[in-house]
Amino acid sequence: MVARKGIRGMADFDLAIIGGGINGAGIARDAAGRGLRVLLVEQNDLASGTSSASTKLIHGGLRYLAHGWFRLVHEALAEREVLLRMAPHLVRPMRFVLPQEPGMRSALLLRLGLFLYDHLGGREILPGTRTIDLARDPLGAPLKARYRHGFEYSDCQTDDARLVVLNALDAAERGAIIRTRTRCVRADRGEIWQLDLEARGRRDAVSARVLVNAAGPWVGLVEEGALHRPALSRLRLVKGSHIVVRRLFEHDRGYIFQTVDGRVVFALPFERDFTLVGTTDRSFAGDPSEAAPAADEISYLCRVVNDHFRAGVSRADVIWSFAGVRPLNDDGSSKPQDTPRDYVLAFDHAGGKAPLLTVIGGKITTFRRLAEAALDALAPVLGTRPPWTAASRLPGGDFAVDGVEALVAETLASWPFLAEAQARRMINAYGTRVRRVLRHARTVDDLGPALGGDLTGAEVRYLMEQEWAQTEDDVLWRRSKLGLRFSREDRSRLGAFMAG
Repeated sequence: MVARKGIRGMADFDLAIIGGGINGAGIARDAAGRGLRVLLVEQNDLASGTSSASTKLIHGGLRYLAHGWFRLVHEALAEREVLLRMAPHLVRPMRFVLPQEPGMRSALLLRLGLFLYDHLGGREILPGTRTIDLARDPLGAPLKARYRHGFEYSDCQTDDARLVVLNALDAAERGAIIRTRTRCVRADRGEIWQLDLEARGRRDAVSARVLVNAAGPWVGLVEEGALHRPALSRLRLVKGSHIVVRRLFEHDRGYIFQTVDGRVVFALPFERDFTLVGTTDRSFAGDPSEAAPAADEISYLCRVVNDHFRAGVSRADVIWSFAGVRPLNDDGSSKPQDTPRDYVLAFDHAGGKAPLLTVIGGKITTFRRLAEAALDALAPVLGTRPPWTAASRLPGGDFAVDGVEALVAETLASWPFLAEAQARRMINAYGTRVRRVLRHARTVDDLGPALGGDLTGAEVRYLMEQEWAQTEDDVLWRRSKLGLRFSREDRSRLGAFMAG
């Protein structure tokens, strides 16, 4: 039990953060890198909520142009290449095919929007837009015959949950304390914050000069519960659902479709053998941990596939489905998809009491800028310290933007017993830190037991010792997506090894 402190300068931490999603982890990393004493607490696993249930894109948001959200698009477009340089193993360029839908937006209007998209963000690395004759180009082959014309443009794809984990890992290596499966049950506000934390049935107390509520869709529950504050009046929860099916096309591009109900839906290459389709937008109420795709949402996404691709799918073809809840700033829009995706930082320092910063909204793409804005807002209390993350690298990302293939080749040369697909998966997950996973192994047997797919004991030990993995789901769905390839027997074998 940590003794409570009553003097401002004697708090245990400068900054305590509730929430281990992308915003909380990003703020923790930025703050730790500025020399602040940081604590992050997450009630479950890192990225166990919305931050592992996104469409896995680092993008400007092409559809946001139609809403006039130019500031958000500009910031997100600029961030694509910042993040690409920061984590070239996790953030990968992807080309997207936008077919012109007969009877909907004209080719001229689409071209104008893509011209803005190409130029709003100061693009340097990613190639620009090109026009496609879908009747002749192989990219049109998977599509229904009605598509004659389209465009190809650039954005990026990522592993959202690993992006969170690597931000937390970098924060920890810079001195932050990261406590997963730890709940803040009470936060009392005086000259400093006094926090009661609970983990595995045991409680302890810590203090902090500043508290950040970055609990994502739980942000309102934390305000009302642990903080004993009024309900957030402008919080709107919106659920987005996705499905994963067997690969619908052979190439490495993604598709973005305009739908008859005015939405856009992506169909993306995913984990080599699959296609990810999403997302929906539906108002949500209740416990975010219980969010799941509804039957009609799954049917809707299957219909979108069937409306656009020659290959049809049914609900029986859905291998995996997932849903996340977005905590958005409610502007009164009648439709959930029209609610702005920008972030809002509410800073409360009233009455000379310890400051509270509440984070609402935000996108994975703009998490780094959100973190900078959060530290700017807290500067009157914590002091002004120079920003540093724009030119930084996440763990394992210390190689050239176009260096993935060279790193795969180097890994295969050093550990020739690896299969190429295994080496590629591990490079995409760990980058140069694959050396810390494989270490001095000289044969496949040196990596420990084979646990399913290409997962080995050495990799699981690394995830448990270095990346806070405690359960099978932590490994199979958040540190990787190997759950797509694991049988029930494989899961049992993994669980026994982790318990071991």
